[in-house]
Order: sequence, then C-alpha cells, then structure tokens
Amino acid sequence: MEKQNAIIEIYGAEVICASCVGAPSSKDTYEWLEAAISRKYPEQSFTIEYIDIDEDHENERQAEISEQVRNDEYFYPLLLINEEMIGEGHIQLKPVFSALEKLGYEATS
Repeated sequence: MEKQNAIIEIYGAEVICASCVGAPSSKDTYEWLEAAISRKYPEQSFTIEYIDIDEDHENERQAEISEQVRNDEYFYPLLLINEEMIGEGHIQLKPVFSALEKLGYEATS
C-alpha cells in the first residue's frame, strides 16, 4: 500500500475550553502531538498545522470548521487527519496512531 502524506489539523484557541479544565491547551496539544508522531514514525513525513479558531482564515474550509468550533458544535482542540475527525477535547494518541497507520505509516518502536 502506498503511504499517503497525512495532513493533520488542530483547531484550537488560546483559552482552554470550559469543559476541558485540566487538559493541556490547544497549542500544547499541537506541540505534544507533533513530537509524539515524529518519535513514533521517524523519517515519515506529515504536515501538521495549528489553526486558531479566533483568527480569520483565507481557507474557506478551515474558516467553516473554526466557526463550527466557536459555535460549540465541536470541542477544541479538534483534530482532523486528511479532513477526517479523529478527536476533540482531550486528544488521545491511540486513535491518532490508528488513523496514521491506515494511511500506511509504519511505527518504529
């Protein structure tokens, strides 16, 4: 199976969401995820992007999703891989790794 390059998007805000007290901030989640994926899948490229829901976006899809998060349709941080929702609120590694492996990523452990 040919590996697809994963495009990982993390939607979040500076303020920790009300129902996520005690969870890491969206920005911390982004940094933690980037490090965890790089460790588990070294030498395998992926694109990871942090999208602040409170900023204006030129990308229409990102603007729409940011609006949905602001309207409480999703908790944040909201995590998408290749436009598929993988998690929201408190992000877990297992579903992230599962999604990447479906795309052909191979873990080195």
